[in-house]
Amino acid sequence: MHDRGESDGPVVPTKLPNNAQGRAAEVVEGRGSPEGNAASATRSGLSAGQSAPSGLDRVRQVARKDKDVRFTALLHHVDVDRLRAAYWAVRPKAAPGVDGITWGDYGLDLEENLRGLHARVHGGSYRAKPSRRVFIPKPDGRLRPLGITALEDKILQRAVVEVLNAIYEQDFVGFSYGFRPGRSPHDALDALATGIKRKRVNWVLDADFRDYFSSLDHRWLERFVEHRIADKRVLRLIKKWLGAGVIENRTWTACEEGVPQGASASPLLANVYLHYVFDLWAHQWRTRHARGDVVITRFADDFVVGFEHRSDAERFWADLRERLAKFSLELNAEKTRLVRFGRFAAEQRAERGLGKPETFRFLGFTHVCGKTRSGRFQPKRITDSKRSRTKLHALRGELLRRRDQPVPEQGRWLANVLRGHANYYGVPGNQRALYAFRSEVVRLWFMALRRRSQRTRLTWERMRRLRDRWLPFLQISHPWPDARFDARTQGRSPVR
Repeated sequence: MHDRGESDGPVVPTKLPNNAQGRAAEVVEGRGSPEGNAASATRSGLSAGQSAPSGLDRVRQVARKDKDVRFTALLHHVDVDRLRAAYWAVRPKAAPGVDGITWGDYGLDLEENLRGLHARVHGGSYRAKPSRRVFIPKPDGRLRPLGITALEDKILQRAVVEVLNAIYEQDFVGFSYGFRPGRSPHDALDALATGIKRKRVNWVLDADFRDYFSSLDHRWLERFVEHRIADKRVLRLIKKWLGAGVIENRTWTACEEGVPQGASASPLLANVYLHYVFDLWAHQWRTRHARGDVVITRFADDFVVGFEHRSDAERFWADLRERLAKFSLELNAEKTRLVRFGRFAAEQRAERGLGKPETFRFLGFTHVCGKTRSGRFQPKRITDSKRSRTKLHALRGELLRRRDQPVPEQGRWLANVLRGHANYYGVPGNQRALYAFRSEVVRLWFMALRRRSQRTRLTWERMRRLRDRWLPFLQISHPWPDARFDARTQGRSPVR
Protein backbone atom coordinates (compact mmCIF):
# COMPACT_ATOMS: atom_id res chain seq x y z
CA MET A 1 0.00 0.00 0.00
CA HIS A 2 2.89 2.34 0.76
CA ASP A 3 4.93 1.57 -2.37
CA ARG A 4 4.52 3.66 -5.46
CA GLY A 5 3.40 0.84 -7.73
CA GLU A 6 0.90 -0.74 -5.37
CA SER A 7 -1.96 1.71 -5.49
CA ASP A 8 -3.53 3.89 -8.15
CA GLY A 9 -2.49 7.26 -6.82
CA PRO A 10 -4.64 8.30 -3.89
CA VAL A 11 -6.83 5.19 -4.06
CA VAL A 12 -7.00 3.80 -0.55
CA PRO A 13 -7.88 1.43 1.01
CA THR A 14 -7.16 -1.63 -1.08
CA LYS A 15 -10.20 -3.78 -1.76
CA LEU A 16 -10.34 -7.23 -0.29
CA PRO A 17 -9.82 -10.16 -2.64
CA ASN A 18 -12.82 -11.82 -4.26
CA ASN A 19 -12.44 -15.49 -3.50
CA ALA A 20 -15.47 -16.67 -5.38
CA GLN A 21 -15.42 -20.24 -6.53
CA GLY A 22 -14.11 -20.82 -9.99
CA ARG A 23 -12.03 -17.67 -10.36
CA ALA A 24 -8.72 -16.37 -9.18
CA ALA A 25 -8.63 -14.06 -6.20
CA GLU A 26 -7.98 -10.46 -7.08
CA VAL A 27 -7.41 -7.21 -5.25
CA VAL A 28 -9.45 -4.76 -7.25
CA GLU A 29 -9.49 -1.54 -5.25
CA GLY A 30 -6.53 -0.28 -7.22
CA ARG A 31 -8.00 -0.90 -10.65
CA GLY A 32 -8.31 2.04 -12.98
CA SER A 33 -11.62 3.47 -14.04
CA PRO A 34 -13.28 1.01 -16.42
CA GLU A 35 -13.50 3.40 -19.31
CA GLY A 36 -15.76 2.61 -22.22
CA ASN A 37 -18.44 0.74 -20.34
CA ALA A 38 -21.15 2.64 -22.14
CA ALA A 39 -20.73 0.98 -25.48
CA SER A 40 -23.62 1.80 -27.76
CA ALA A 41 -23.59 -1.40 -29.74
CA THR A 42 -22.83 -5.03 -29.05
CA ARG A 43 -19.22 -5.82 -29.82
CA SER A 44 -18.80 -8.61 -32.31
CA GLY A 45 -16.80 -11.68 -31.46
CA LEU A 46 -16.96 -11.67 -27.65
CA SER A 47 -20.27 -12.64 -26.09
CA ALA A 48 -21.07 -15.21 -23.47
CA GLY A 49 -23.88 -17.08 -25.12
CA GLN A 50 -25.05 -20.63 -25.65
CA SER A 51 -21.56 -21.73 -26.62
CA ALA A 52 -20.04 -20.80 -23.25
CA PRO A 53 -18.49 -24.12 -22.16
CA SER A 54 -18.15 -23.43 -18.44
CA GLY A 55 -21.32 -21.52 -17.61
CA LEU A 56 -20.84 -18.52 -15.38
CA ASP A 57 -17.07 -19.03 -15.28
CA ARG A 58 -16.99 -18.15 -18.96
CA VAL A 59 -19.19 -15.12 -18.30
CA ARG A 60 -16.80 -13.91 -15.58
CA GLN A 61 -13.81 -14.42 -17.83
CA VAL A 62 -15.28 -12.41 -20.68
CA ALA A 63 -16.54 -9.65 -18.36
CA ARG A 64 -13.11 -9.36 -16.74
CA LYS A 65 -11.18 -9.26 -20.01
CA ASP A 66 -13.41 -6.92 -22.01
CA LYS A 67 -15.11 -3.99 -20.27
CA ASP A 68 -16.95 -2.99 -23.46
CA VAL A 69 -18.65 -6.28 -24.26
CA ARG A 70 -22.44 -6.49 -23.97
CA PHE A 71 -23.83 -9.91 -23.15
CA THR A 72 -26.45 -11.03 -25.64
CA ALA A 73 -27.44 -14.44 -24.20
CA LEU A 74 -27.76 -14.90 -20.45
CA LEU A 75 -31.22 -16.27 -19.70
CA HIS A 76 -30.23 -19.84 -20.55
CA HIS A 77 -28.13 -19.81 -17.37
CA VAL A 78 -31.40 -19.56 -15.42
CA ASP A 79 -32.22 -23.26 -15.53
CA VAL A 80 -34.20 -25.47 -13.18
CA ASP A 81 -31.12 -26.30 -11.11
CA ARG A 82 -30.40 -22.63 -10.49
CA LEU A 83 -34.04 -21.99 -9.63
CA ARG A 84 -33.96 -24.89 -7.19
CA ALA A 85 -30.84 -23.50 -5.50
CA ALA A 86 -32.54 -20.11 -5.28
CA TYR A 87 -35.58 -21.69 -3.61
CA TRP A 88 -33.43 -23.31 -0.92
CA ALA A 89 -31.66 -19.97 -0.38
CA VAL A 90 -34.94 -18.25 0.53
CA ARG A 91 -35.64 -18.08 4.26
CA PRO A 92 -38.36 -20.62 5.10
CA LYS A 93 -40.00 -18.20 7.55
CA ALA A 94 -40.00 -15.28 5.11
CA ALA A 95 -43.27 -13.36 4.92
CA PRO A 96 -45.46 -14.31 1.93
CA GLY A 97 -46.26 -11.89 -0.85
CA VAL A 98 -49.60 -10.79 -2.25
CA ASP A 99 -50.51 -14.33 -3.34
CA GLY A 100 -50.12 -15.68 0.21
CA ILE A 101 -47.95 -18.63 -0.91
CA THR A 102 -45.40 -19.56 1.73
CA TRP A 103 -42.08 -21.34 1.35
CA GLY A 104 -43.57 -24.56 2.69
CA ASP A 105 -46.60 -24.43 0.42
CA TYR A 106 -44.44 -23.97 -2.67
CA GLY A 107 -42.20 -26.87 -1.66
CA LEU A 108 -45.03 -29.40 -1.47
CA ASP A 109 -44.73 -29.85 -5.25
CA LEU A 110 -41.37 -28.18 -5.73
CA GLU A 111 -40.13 -29.81 -8.92
CA GLU A 112 -43.38 -29.30 -10.78
CA ASN A 113 -43.59 -25.68 -9.66
CA LEU A 114 -40.00 -24.98 -10.70
CA ARG A 115 -40.47 -26.57 -14.10
CA GLY A 116 -43.61 -24.50 -14.61
CA LEU A 117 -41.79 -21.30 -13.62
CA HIS A 118 -38.90 -22.17 -15.94
CA ALA A 119 -41.27 -22.78 -18.83
CA ARG A 120 -43.12 -19.48 -18.29
CA VAL A 121 -39.89 -17.49 -18.03
CA HIS A 122 -38.35 -18.92 -21.18
CA GLY A 123 -41.66 -18.92 -23.03
CA GLY A 124 -42.30 -15.23 -22.32
CA SER A 125 -45.54 -15.76 -20.38
CA TYR A 126 -44.10 -14.96 -16.93
CA ARG A 127 -45.79 -12.02 -15.17
CA ALA A 128 -44.33 -10.36 -12.09
CA LYS A 129 -46.72 -9.89 -9.17
CA PRO A 130 -46.95 -6.59 -7.27
CA SER A 131 -45.08 -6.22 -4.00
CA ARG A 132 -46.96 -6.12 -0.71
CA ARG A 133 -46.18 -2.82 1.02
CA VAL A 134 -45.42 -2.88 4.74
CA PHE A 135 -43.71 -0.37 7.00
CA ILE A 136 -41.10 -0.92 9.72
CA PRO A 137 -39.86 1.70 12.19
CA LYS A 138 -36.49 3.35 11.66
CA PRO A 139 -34.12 4.40 14.48
CA ASP A 140 -35.04 8.07 13.90
CA GLY A 141 -38.75 7.37 14.44
CA ARG A 142 -39.78 7.41 10.80
CA LEU A 143 -41.18 4.44 8.90
CA ARG A 144 -39.25 2.55 6.27
CA PRO A 145 -41.36 1.14 3.41
CA LEU A 146 -40.65 -2.47 2.49
CA GLY A 147 -41.88 -4.33 -0.55
CA ILE A 148 -42.49 -8.03 0.10
CA THR A 149 -42.41 -9.86 -3.22
CA ALA A 150 -44.20 -13.09 -4.01
CA LEU A 151 -42.19 -16.25 -3.38
CA GLU A 152 -41.96 -17.20 -7.06
CA ASP A 153 -40.66 -13.73 -7.90
CA LYS A 154 -38.06 -14.06 -5.13
CA ILE A 155 -36.86 -17.34 -6.57
CA LEU A 156 -36.52 -16.00 -10.08
CA GLN A 157 -34.88 -12.77 -8.95
CA ARG A 158 -32.30 -14.67 -6.91
CA ALA A 159 -31.44 -16.84 -9.90
CA VAL A 160 -31.12 -13.89 -12.29
CA VAL A 161 -29.07 -11.89 -9.77
CA GLU A 162 -26.62 -14.78 -9.48
CA VAL A 163 -26.06 -14.63 -13.23
CA LEU A 164 -25.73 -10.85 -13.32
CA ASN A 165 -23.32 -10.87 -10.38
CA ALA A 166 -20.88 -12.83 -12.53
CA ILE A 167 -20.68 -9.73 -14.75
CA TYR A 168 -20.98 -6.83 -12.34
CA GLU A 169 -18.56 -8.22 -9.76
CA GLN A 170 -15.89 -7.68 -12.40
CA ASP A 171 -16.95 -4.06 -12.88
CA PHE A 172 -17.72 -2.76 -9.38
CA VAL A 173 -14.96 -0.64 -7.87
CA GLY A 174 -13.08 -1.55 -4.74
CA PHE A 175 -14.64 0.89 -2.29
CA SER A 176 -18.14 -0.50 -2.92
CA TYR A 177 -19.05 -3.01 -0.19
CA GLY A 178 -22.81 -3.11 0.27
CA PHE A 179 -24.82 -6.22 -0.70
CA ARG A 180 -22.01 -7.90 -2.60
CA PRO A 181 -20.97 -11.57 -2.37
CA GLY A 182 -18.21 -12.12 0.16
CA ARG A 183 -18.12 -8.50 1.32
CA SER A 184 -19.39 -7.88 4.83
CA PRO A 185 -19.88 -4.62 6.74
CA HIS A 186 -16.71 -5.43 8.70
CA ASP A 187 -14.75 -5.51 5.45
CA ALA A 188 -15.90 -1.94 4.82
CA LEU A 189 -15.08 -0.95 8.41
CA ASP A 190 -11.59 -2.48 8.13
CA ALA A 191 -10.93 -0.68 4.86
CA LEU A 192 -12.07 2.66 6.23
CA ALA A 193 -10.06 2.40 9.46
CA THR A 194 -6.94 1.29 7.60
CA GLY A 195 -7.22 4.09 5.07
CA ILE A 196 -7.70 6.77 7.74
CA LYS A 197 -4.80 5.42 9.77
CA ARG A 198 -2.28 5.04 6.95
CA LYS A 199 -3.15 7.97 4.71
CA ARG A 200 -3.06 11.69 5.37
CA VAL A 201 -6.71 12.12 6.29
CA ASN A 202 -7.64 15.31 8.13
CA TRP A 203 -11.29 15.75 7.10
CA VAL A 204 -14.14 13.26 6.78
CA LEU A 205 -17.34 13.73 4.80
CA ASP A 206 -19.98 11.53 6.44
CA ALA A 207 -22.98 11.27 4.10
CA ASP A 208 -25.83 9.18 2.82
CA PHE A 209 -28.56 9.59 0.23
CA ARG A 210 -32.06 10.79 0.99
CA ASP A 211 -34.67 8.06 0.38
CA TYR A 212 -32.28 6.35 -2.00
CA PHE A 213 -34.15 3.13 -2.79
CA SER A 214 -37.38 5.00 -3.49
CA SER A 215 -35.72 7.66 -5.67
CA LEU A 216 -34.06 5.64 -8.43
CA ASP A 217 -35.05 6.81 -11.89
CA HIS A 218 -36.23 3.79 -13.88
CA ARG A 219 -35.17 5.24 -17.21
CA TRP A 220 -31.63 5.87 -16.03
CA LEU A 221 -31.48 2.46 -14.36
CA GLU A 222 -32.51 0.71 -17.55
CA ARG A 223 -29.89 2.63 -19.51
CA PHE A 224 -27.19 1.69 -16.99
CA VAL A 225 -28.12 -2.00 -17.16
CA GLU A 226 -28.04 -1.88 -20.95
CA HIS A 227 -24.38 -0.82 -20.82
CA ARG A 228 -23.53 -4.43 -20.12
CA ILE A 229 -26.68 -6.47 -20.78
CA ALA A 230 -28.00 -6.87 -24.31
CA ASP A 231 -30.14 -9.96 -23.70
CA LYS A 232 -33.63 -8.59 -24.37
CA ARG A 233 -35.27 -11.33 -22.34
CA VAL A 234 -33.29 -10.40 -19.21
CA LEU A 235 -33.98 -6.71 -19.79
CA ARG A 236 -37.67 -7.49 -20.16
CA LEU A 237 -37.65 -9.34 -16.83
CA ILE A 238 -36.05 -6.36 -15.08
CA LYS A 239 -38.66 -4.01 -16.58
CA LYS A 240 -41.43 -6.32 -15.36
CA TRP A 241 -40.05 -6.22 -11.81
CA LEU A 242 -39.70 -2.44 -11.88
CA GLY A 243 -43.21 -1.96 -13.28
CA ALA A 244 -45.02 -4.49 -11.07
CA GLY A 245 -46.09 -1.80 -8.61
CA VAL A 246 -47.14 -2.26 -4.98
CA ILE A 247 -50.33 -3.18 -3.17
CA GLU A 248 -51.17 -1.29 0.02
CA ASN A 249 -54.53 -1.62 1.76
CA ARG A 250 -55.76 -3.73 -1.17
CA THR A 251 -55.04 -0.87 -3.58
CA TRP A 252 -52.55 -1.23 -6.43
CA THR A 253 -50.19 1.68 -7.07
CA ALA A 254 -47.77 2.01 -9.93
CA CYS A 255 -44.12 2.75 -9.09
CA GLU A 256 -42.55 5.07 -11.63
CA GLU A 257 -39.33 5.39 -9.63
CA GLY A 258 -37.42 3.46 -7.00
CA VAL A 259 -36.98 -0.24 -6.29
CA PRO A 260 -38.80 -2.07 -3.46
CA GLN A 261 -36.63 -2.68 -0.40
CA GLY A 262 -36.98 -6.36 0.31
CA ALA A 263 -36.93 -7.63 -3.28
CA SER A 264 -34.05 -9.96 -4.13
CA ALA A 265 -33.04 -7.96 -7.21
CA SER A 266 -33.15 -4.54 -5.54
CA PRO A 267 -29.67 -4.58 -3.91
CA LEU A 268 -27.94 -5.39 -7.20
CA LEU A 269 -29.95 -2.84 -9.18
CA ALA A 270 -29.26 -0.21 -6.53
CA ASN A 271 -25.53 -0.98 -6.68
CA VAL A 272 -25.56 -0.75 -10.48
CA TYR A 273 -27.22 2.66 -10.26
CA LEU A 274 -24.65 4.01 -7.79
CA HIS A 275 -21.81 2.38 -9.71
CA TYR A 276 -22.44 4.67 -12.65
CA VAL A 277 -23.76 7.69 -10.76
CA PHE A 278 -21.31 7.81 -7.84
CA ASP A 279 -18.52 5.22 -7.87
CA LEU A 280 -17.03 5.82 -11.30
CA TRP A 281 -17.48 9.57 -10.96
CA ALA A 282 -15.84 9.67 -7.48
CA HIS A 283 -12.93 7.56 -8.68
CA GLN A 284 -12.40 9.88 -11.63
CA TRP A 285 -12.75 12.99 -9.46
CA ARG A 286 -10.05 11.99 -6.99
CA THR A 287 -7.59 11.10 -9.74
CA ARG A 288 -8.13 14.37 -11.66
CA HIS A 289 -9.04 17.05 -9.13
CA ALA A 290 -7.81 16.05 -5.66
CA ARG A 291 -4.60 17.70 -4.46
CA GLY A 292 -4.05 15.23 -1.63
CA ASP A 293 -5.04 11.79 -0.45
CA VAL A 294 -8.67 10.70 -0.76
CA VAL A 295 -10.19 7.64 0.93
CA ILE A 296 -13.65 6.41 -0.10
CA THR A 297 -15.78 3.67 1.47
CA ARG A 298 -19.38 3.04 0.43
CA PHE A 299 -21.81 0.52 1.87
CA ALA A 300 -25.15 0.63 0.02
CA ASP A 301 -26.43 4.22 0.34
CA ASP A 302 -24.06 5.19 3.20
CA PHE A 303 -20.58 6.41 2.35
CA VAL A 304 -17.61 8.09 3.99
CA VAL A 305 -14.95 10.08 2.16
CA GLY A 306 -11.69 11.12 3.85
CA PHE A 307 -9.64 14.05 2.56
CA GLU A 308 -6.22 15.46 3.26
CA HIS A 309 -7.24 19.05 2.46
CA ARG A 310 -10.43 20.84 3.40
CA SER A 311 -10.54 22.55 0.00
CA ASP A 312 -10.76 19.13 -1.67
CA ALA A 313 -13.58 18.12 0.67
CA GLU A 314 -15.64 21.25 0.04
CA ARG A 315 -15.16 21.05 -3.73
CA PHE A 316 -16.05 17.36 -3.78
CA TRP A 317 -19.19 18.06 -1.74
CA ALA A 318 -20.32 20.82 -4.10
CA ASP A 319 -19.55 18.82 -7.25
CA LEU A 320 -21.33 15.77 -5.82
CA ARG A 321 -24.54 17.72 -5.25
CA GLU A 322 -24.53 18.82 -8.89
CA ARG A 323 -23.79 15.29 -10.05
CA LEU A 324 -26.61 13.71 -8.04
CA ALA A 325 -29.16 16.30 -9.17
CA LYS A 326 -28.78 15.04 -12.75
CA PHE A 327 -29.94 11.57 -11.68
CA SER A 328 -32.85 12.47 -9.34
CA LEU A 329 -30.80 11.92 -6.18
CA GLU A 330 -29.85 14.17 -3.29
CA LEU A 331 -27.90 13.93 -0.06
CA ASN A 332 -29.61 13.72 3.29
CA ALA A 333 -28.93 17.18 4.70
CA GLU A 334 -29.53 16.04 8.29
CA LYS A 335 -26.96 13.24 8.12
CA THR A 336 -24.36 14.74 5.79
CA ARG A 337 -21.62 16.76 7.42
CA LEU A 338 -17.91 17.53 7.17
CA VAL A 339 -15.90 16.89 10.35
CA ARG A 340 -12.25 17.31 11.26
CA PHE A 341 -10.96 13.79 11.85
CA GLY A 342 -7.53 12.19 11.74
CA ARG A 343 -4.16 11.95 13.42
CA PHE A 344 -3.82 15.73 13.83
CA ALA A 345 -7.45 16.51 14.69
CA ALA A 346 -6.91 16.54 18.47
CA GLU A 347 -3.95 18.94 18.27
CA GLN A 348 -5.61 21.26 15.78
CA ARG A 349 -8.84 21.53 17.80
CA ALA A 350 -6.90 22.00 21.05
CA GLU A 351 -5.04 24.95 19.52
CA ARG A 352 -8.40 26.58 18.77
CA GLY A 353 -9.87 25.69 22.16
CA LEU A 354 -12.56 23.48 20.61
CA GLY A 355 -12.23 20.43 22.85
CA LYS A 356 -12.16 16.83 21.73
CA PRO A 357 -12.22 15.88 18.02
CA GLU A 358 -15.61 15.35 16.41
CA THR A 359 -16.95 11.88 15.72
CA PHE A 360 -19.04 10.34 12.95
CA ARG A 361 -21.32 7.31 12.65
CA PHE A 362 -20.96 4.57 10.08
CA LEU A 363 -22.43 1.04 9.98
CA GLY A 364 -23.60 1.05 13.58
CA PHE A 365 -20.38 2.40 15.09
CA THR A 366 -19.32 5.81 16.34
CA HIS A 367 -15.82 6.45 14.99
CA VAL A 368 -13.51 8.23 17.42
CA CYS A 369 -9.98 9.62 17.19
CA GLY A 370 -8.14 7.40 19.67
CA LYS A 371 -4.59 6.51 20.61
CA THR A 372 -2.67 3.36 21.28
CA ARG A 373 -0.86 2.75 24.55
CA SER A 374 2.30 4.10 22.96
CA GLY A 375 0.53 7.34 22.04
CA ARG A 376 0.11 6.73 18.31
CA PHE A 377 -3.07 7.64 16.45
CA GLN A 378 -5.61 4.82 16.19
CA PRO A 379 -9.19 5.17 14.89
CA LYS A 380 -11.54 3.43 17.32
CA ARG A 381 -15.10 2.17 16.86
CA ILE A 382 -17.66 2.33 19.67
CA THR A 383 -21.20 0.97 19.53
CA ASP A 384 -23.56 3.67 18.30
CA SER A 385 -25.56 4.80 21.33
CA LYS A 386 -28.75 5.18 19.27
CA ARG A 387 -28.46 1.62 17.97
CA SER A 388 -27.81 0.33 21.48
CA ARG A 389 -30.81 2.14 22.97
CA THR A 390 -33.09 0.91 20.21
CA LYS A 391 -31.95 -2.67 20.72
CA LEU A 392 -32.37 -2.50 24.49
CA HIS A 393 -35.83 -1.00 24.14
CA ALA A 394 -36.86 -3.89 21.90
CA LEU A 395 -35.31 -6.41 24.31
CA ARG A 396 -37.26 -4.94 27.21
CA GLY A 397 -40.56 -5.57 25.46
CA GLU A 398 -39.55 -9.07 24.40
CA LEU A 399 -38.39 -9.98 27.91
CA LEU A 400 -41.71 -8.87 29.36
CA ARG A 401 -43.50 -10.98 26.79
CA ARG A 402 -41.35 -14.03 27.65
CA ARG A 403 -41.30 -13.53 31.43
CA ASP A 404 -43.62 -16.51 32.09
CA GLN A 405 -41.38 -18.92 30.18
CA PRO A 406 -39.02 -21.19 32.16
CA VAL A 407 -35.83 -19.44 33.21
CA PRO A 408 -33.56 -21.87 31.29
CA GLU A 409 -35.49 -21.13 28.09
CA GLN A 410 -35.17 -17.40 28.65
CA GLY A 411 -31.48 -17.79 29.47
CA ARG A 412 -30.71 -19.70 26.27
CA TRP A 413 -32.56 -17.14 24.20
CA LEU A 414 -30.77 -14.21 25.86
CA ALA A 415 -27.41 -15.95 25.42
CA ASN A 416 -28.01 -16.13 21.67
CA VAL A 417 -28.93 -12.45 21.62
CA LEU A 418 -25.71 -11.51 23.41
CA ARG A 419 -23.57 -13.70 21.17
CA GLY A 420 -25.10 -12.12 18.09
CA HIS A 421 -24.43 -8.67 19.52
CA ALA A 422 -20.80 -9.55 20.23
CA ASN A 423 -20.32 -11.11 16.81
CA TYR A 424 -20.98 -7.72 15.22
CA TYR A 425 -19.88 -5.17 17.83
CA GLY A 426 -16.98 -7.14 19.29
CA VAL A 427 -14.24 -5.03 17.70
CA PRO A 428 -11.02 -3.97 19.44
CA GLY A 429 -11.49 -0.88 21.59
CA ASN A 430 -15.19 -1.53 22.19
CA GLN A 431 -14.89 -3.54 25.40
CA ARG A 432 -16.60 -0.97 27.62
CA ALA A 433 -19.64 -0.74 25.35
CA LEU A 434 -19.95 -4.54 25.30
CA TYR A 435 -19.76 -4.71 29.09
CA ALA A 436 -22.34 -1.92 29.45
CA PHE A 437 -24.72 -3.67 27.03
CA ARG A 438 -24.49 -6.96 28.93
CA SER A 439 -25.03 -5.22 32.26
CA GLU A 440 -28.13 -3.47 30.94
CA VAL A 441 -29.50 -6.76 29.58
CA VAL A 442 -29.05 -8.32 33.03
CA ARG A 443 -30.92 -5.41 34.63
CA LEU A 444 -33.80 -5.72 32.15
CA TRP A 445 -33.99 -9.47 32.73
CA PHE A 446 -34.04 -8.89 36.49
CA MET A 447 -36.95 -6.43 36.15
CA ALA A 448 -38.88 -8.83 33.90
CA LEU A 449 -38.42 -11.78 36.25
CA ARG A 450 -39.54 -9.77 39.27
CA ARG A 451 -42.80 -8.98 37.47
CA ARG A 452 -43.70 -12.68 37.31
CA SER A 453 -45.23 -12.42 40.77
CA GLN A 454 -46.21 -9.76 43.29
CA ARG A 455 -44.48 -11.83 45.97
CA THR A 456 -41.22 -12.36 44.15
CA ARG A 457 -38.20 -13.46 46.13
CA LEU A 458 -35.72 -12.72 43.40
CA THR A 459 -32.77 -10.75 44.78
CA TRP A 460 -29.67 -9.40 43.08
CA GLU A 461 -27.60 -12.13 44.70
CA ARG A 462 -29.71 -14.81 43.01
CA MET A 463 -29.83 -12.75 39.80
CA ARG A 464 -26.04 -12.74 39.63
CA ARG A 465 -26.08 -16.54 39.84
CA LEU A 466 -28.55 -16.68 36.95
CA ARG A 467 -26.38 -14.27 35.00
CA ASP A 468 -23.25 -16.35 35.50
CA ARG A 469 -25.14 -19.56 34.70
CA TRP A 470 -26.80 -18.52 31.45
CA LEU A 471 -25.29 -15.36 29.99
CA PRO A 472 -21.87 -15.48 28.32
CA PHE A 473 -19.27 -12.84 29.02
CA LEU A 474 -18.92 -10.76 25.86
CA GLN A 475 -15.45 -10.75 24.36
CA ILE A 476 -13.75 -9.16 21.38
CA SER A 477 -14.37 -11.41 18.37
CA HIS A 478 -12.64 -9.38 15.64
CA PRO A 479 -8.94 -8.63 15.09
CA TRP A 480 -7.55 -5.16 14.61
CA PRO A 481 -8.71 -3.79 11.24
CA ASP A 482 -5.28 -3.32 9.68
CA ALA A 483 -4.19 -6.84 10.73
CA ARG A 484 -7.16 -8.51 9.04
CA PHE A 485 -6.91 -6.11 6.10
CA ASP A 486 -3.24 -7.03 5.51
CA ALA A 487 -3.93 -10.74 5.94
CA ARG A 488 -6.54 -10.63 3.19
CA THR A 489 -4.49 -8.56 0.76
CA GLN A 490 -0.94 -9.77 1.43
CA GLY A 491 1.05 -10.87 -1.59
CA ARG A 492 -1.46 -9.81 -4.25
CA SER A 493 -0.96 -7.14 -6.85
CA PRO A 494 -3.71 -4.60 -7.57
CA VAL A 495 -5.62 -5.11 -10.79
CA ARG A 496 -5.52 -1.95 -12.89
